[in-house]
Amino acid sequence: MKRENLRNIAIIAHVDHGKTTLVDAMLKQTHAVKDEGADLIMDSMDLERERGITIKAKNASLIYEGIKINIVDTPGHADFGGEVERTLKMADGVLLLVDAKEGPMPQTKFVLKKALQLGHRAIVVINKVDKDGAQPDETLNKTFDLFVKLGATDHQLDFPVIYASGVKGLADKDLETLKKKISAAAEPDVSPLFKAIIEYIPAPA
Repeated sequence: MKRENLRNIAIIAHVDHGKTTLVDAMLKQTHAVKDEGADLIMDSMDLERERGITIKAKNASLIYEGIKINIVDTPGHADFGGEVERTLKMADGVLLLVDAKEGPMPQTKFVLKKALQLGHRAIVVINKVDKDGAQPDETLNKTFDLFVKLGATDHQLDFPVIYASGVKGLADKDLETLKKKISAAAEPDVSPLFKAIIEYIPAPA
């Protein structure tokens, strides 16, 4: 039996690739938080806010179109690898965030390898597409090459891609559509990301 009204997903990324900011946008759109002006919602420890990094994994739940999505925010720093590994075992799939300018980084490789070894499927989120010097197409190619190097299965290599600007609260599966939304200063909307989670991340048994 599958719990079709539930999804458990871990969000993984190299430090400072915008993971916590994107989660903020997801929580605000589904009204999981009351304070619309809040930021870095998942970074609740004083040290995390002071240093601007996630240290402890944390869970948040939100409801999108009647489906409960549990998101676990994982540390993006190599020093907390054990925390990442434990977290991944609780999830049924991952959101892999990659900075559109910097591309995959060493910690991206570490956490992705762990996720693939557990058999997880990833949704790749190319974030910060509006950043100066962003190269989303090249970043996507480098990310695909990384999957190949890490021994991803054919199923894992066939990953869906979402383009995003976490800071503007926007996401879309089509890069040009997203750029138009950014240029038009569109209202925050990450529903394409929610739809991808529901479609591609398996419901738990």
